[in-house]
Amino acid sequence: MHAICHTAASLALGLIAGTGILRAEPAKPFTPEWESLKQYRCPDWFRDAKFGIWAHWGPQSVPMFGDWYARHLYTPDHRDYQHHLENYGHPSEHGFKDIIPLWKAEKWDPERLMGLYKEAGARYFVSMGVHHDNFDLWNSKYHKWNAVNMGPKRDVVGDWQKAAKKYGLRFGVSEHLGASYTWWAASKGADKTGPKAGVPYDGANPEFADLYHPLPEPGDKGWYSTNPVWHAEWSKRIHNLIETYQPDLLYSDGGLPFGLTGRKLLADYYNSNMAAHGGNLEAVYNCKSHHGNTENNQFVSESCVHDMERGVLDGIQPLPWQTDTSIGDWFYNKNWKYQPSGWTIHMLVDIVSKNGNLLLNVVQRPDGSLDPEVEITLADLATWNKIHGEAIFGTRPWEIYGEGPVRAKGGPFKEKFDYTAKDIRFTTKGGALYAIALGWPEDGKLVIRSLDKAAAVKSVALLGSAAVPQWKKTDEGLEISLPAEKISPHTVAVRIEGENLHAAKP
Repeated sequence: MHAICHTAASLALGLIAGTGILRAEPAKPFTPEWESLKQYRCPDWFRDAKFGIWAHWGPQSVPMFGDWYARHLYTPDHRDYQHHLENYGHPSEHGFKDIIPLWKAEKWDPERLMGLYKEAGARYFVSMGVHHDNFDLWNSKYHKWNAVNMGPKRDVVGDWQKAAKKYGLRFGVSEHLGASYTWWAASKGADKTGPKAGVPYDGANPEFADLYHPLPEPGDKGWYSTNPVWHAEWSKRIHNLIETYQPDLLYSDGGLPFGLTGRKLLADYYNSNMAAHGGNLEAVYNCKSHHGNTENNQFVSESCVHDMERGVLDGIQPLPWQTDTSIGDWFYNKNWKYQPSGWTIHMLVDIVSKNGNLLLNVVQRPDGSLDPEVEITLADLATWNKIHGEAIFGTRPWEIYGEGPVRAKGGPFKEKFDYTAKDIRFTTKGGALYAIALGWPEDGKLVIRSLDKAAAVKSVALLGSAAVPQWKKTDEGLEISLPAEKISPHTVAVRIEGENLHAAKP
């Protein structure tokens, strides 16, 4: 794999003959071959940004029963089916198509929300473009089931983008469309028992095939359909999404879809982004390179920024990467409790120490507003980042990511850890080393054991305090005395300056 990317993505590195000096050469236009796509270099804006906010929001928010509602309402043994039956009617007559008009977004104020997100520390924002439910959130050129024609009758993607530009955030879109064709297969079923046994659900009605898709062929049951007609439909619509908004970031919920079709789209995305930025490639493509993908995973990893759903990795990665997660369910769920502020802060610190970014879904109500608990979390993040952002934004990993008893195994859907003040994470910037403990030591002593004994520490500053803390080198490590009053209930962070600030050998 490539070394940690550190150049503008429009530049390829070459060696000046006889000098040993690297020089920058303009990248060639991308083609759909892996050898071409893996010339990709992650842009510095993304590496510096560290923290983004995502709006995983759409008509599936309406029932307030969480993620994948549109599919689960067609599964008789699922609680969403029972909820739908009791509140909307039987899915043979009242299916997801009847939920769409109920999504009005009547309290949605994208400018106000974007202001909160920027204050909370977000450097980029991602709007959902289309979920597996096959409902486009923009004025789709090729699909009538979209948010301008139905539901809120607004260009959701476009309005989010205007707000992001106003507040100076980079803008991205997520597409979950690739998996839609097989995801919707359950909508063509029927109850096996009861008064409606054998009566087809509304997804079997040819009148609505453009929403629910035709029934996949037998054996076509993978995350990504093998149907070439669907591949072409996906390409057409996602090209339309890219061409309309020219996003800085594109996210696919799975691996790069559909072989050559997906590679062509990715090459077109990179090339159009370069054209829009004077030959500089500033685009980021997120995909889960080990999920739903049938091609060479190493090539995929080198051609995009790998995304990890609801998980972390076990150490510093040579290439920038991203975790996407949520403070609650993906879509609004009245039965879920939100994660506390400290959980988000600890996730951010751990991920950044390992060369990653955190993309956090901030759960919106169906009407577009936020619950009071969510606004409190955003305010907590704003307070924390104003003090500690120096150790997060624009940083790079140190020689090791951290120390302490909690050692994350790494992988998707592993994101709950019992961190303490003994768990410390490191970042670097401008010659300084930052150490962030994931708690406040009860004895008032922060001990950093990972510095080499030869490290010549010249100064230690406590972020959030004008007072210079007392510190000393001991056999255990660098010991720092903390004030009696906690600066943060979640962390303590110090900036260390000196010479030979290397990690001790294990």
